[in-house]
Amino acid sequence: MLFHVTMDVRIPHDADPAKIDRLKAEEKARAQDLQRQGIWRHLWRVAGRYSNVSVFDVADAQTLHDLLSTLPLFPYMDVQVTALCRHPSSIHEDDR
Repeated sequence: MLFHVTMDVRIPHDADPAKIDRLKAEEKARAQDLQRQGIWRHLWRVAGRYSNVSVFDVADAQTLHDLLSTLPLFPYMDVQVTALCRHPSSIHEDDR
């Protein structure tokens, strides 16, 4: 099942910079691993914001929730999720 996910990252101004740098590195590694697995199908930066728009391919909403909650920056995120389904006019056979 495909999900459109918007993640807005809101790091407090008084957060420890070393801790945040470490979390960012861990977040990048985790995101790249999930992309290699085909779970995190698309990852797009939103220009001018500390935000991304992503498409995840997982079994269900609970699986997505469990996955998102493991992201290192999750405690600093506002997350919005929209379930997606194949559009009948799509020309792409690999849509789900």
